Amino acid sequence: MKRIYLLCLTFMLTFSSVFAGGILTNANQSAQYIRMLSRNASTQIDGVYFNPAGLTQLQNGFHFALNNQSLFQTRTIENTAPTLNQSSYEGGLTIPVFPSGFAVYKKDRLALSFGFGINSGGGSAEYKNGLPSFELPISALPTIITALGVPTTGYSADLYFKGKSVYLGFQLGASYEFCDFFSGAIGLRYLNAVTNYDGHISDIMINPQHPLVNPTGGYIPATDFFTAIGQAELAAMTADQEVDVKQKGTGFTPIIGVNLKPFDKMNIGIRYEFRTKLELENHTKTDGTGTFPDGDTYRNDIPAILGAGVDYQLFENLKVSASYSNYFDKDANWDGKESNVDKNLYELALGMEYQISEITTISAGYMHTKTGVGRGFQSDINYSLDANSVGFGAMFKVNEKFDLDLGMLYTAYEGNYKEAIYSPSSLPALQIPYKETYDKKNLAFTIGVTYHLFK
Repeated sequence: MKRIYLLCLTFMLTFSSVFAGGILTNANQSAQYIRMLSRNASTQIDGVYFNPAGLTQLQNGFHFALNNQSLFQTRTIENTAPTLNQSSYEGGLTIPVFPSGFAVYKKDRLALSFGFGINSGGGSAEYKNGLPSFELPISALPTIITALGVPTTGYSADLYFKGKSVYLGFQLGASYEFCDFFSGAIGLRYLNAVTNYDGHISDIMINPQHPLVNPTGGYIPATDFFTAIGQAELAAMTADQEVDVKQKGTGFTPIIGVNLKPFDKMNIGIRYEFRTKLELENHTKTDGTGTFPDGDTYRNDIPAILGAGVDYQLFENLKVSASYSNYFDKDANWDGKESNVDKNLYELALGMEYQISEITTISAGYMHTKTGVGRGFQSDINYSLDANSVGFGAMFKVNEKFDLDLGMLYTAYEGNYKEAIYSPSSLPALQIPYKETYDKKNLAFTIGVTYHLFK
């Protein structure tokens, strides 16, 4: 049994996107995205993120947008290991405030832009009863103690972890229309990453039937029992552990894009975000596991992204859209974790907007996400699944200057699994086979306000 239980959990929030996007990247950056899903050819203000070269299609003047999303996520893990006290583990993630904002100044052929958003992480997750990877080593204790000649049938423990991760990005860009059908854009995003971990494993209890140490056969602290029978290593392994760590890092993302308008009814957007080299440093307050030495660093790059999309005005009041996004996970440096990525994750999205009246436009979209990770990547701490998402909503033109966007998005993931064998180091002969299955569901609501100051 290993002393370090919390090590893998550190990847939970720094290594996973909170909602839509790649393994590490949040693509849900606007209210328009939530209600339509296909935005890579956008010529509206959220083009700051999705299609910066398309901003030259805006009217002259200033344009401002502020969006918020409320996100809800449920994770379910099933584990068949016969030694566990429970077989089903469920965790939840609730983010009432997930903001993003854009500002654009457009003058003739030139557009200057600013944007901010949470490009990765963004939420706080609390696991009050732990996860299988926490509990499996503890669940082996009764068998280990019985092998020492002391019959033992049960265990209990207090397992707790809370993590918070926010990767906040600030982006500047410039777009220029070279001719009526071609525009280009360059930009740079500054990323500030902060993660916090607070957790403990304590009060590990067992019920050894030992005539001298525990004659009643009731539950006693595991550390006290192992100390009494002279098992110093096992006593240290089952001692209380606590972690209180903050990790910080910064990085820069160069961005380029082009926008093509071959004829009035069609618009094509292409954007490439270069890989963000990101190194996180430990700022450790308490570390009972020895996992987080103060000042140590590790790589957690944001992968490069290629986004391409096309919008087509099928009828005067109906626009259809298609988008493709590829996340270059295999080329990122995740301190070796990327070796378990077989193919890059990609997304395919279809959307439509229908103008009901001069003030109301409704929209809907569908997106399929195909992950490229192998089974060696999957764990109860961090897993990536294929998914299908549907979004819908509406835009209300309050007046010439104000637009209001409302939307809802639901994502259902396609479950996956792995099969493995757990063997404690203190009793290698003990083989605990198990099958672990993973599932997840997401729900999002959004509101966005756009203000136009035309000149």
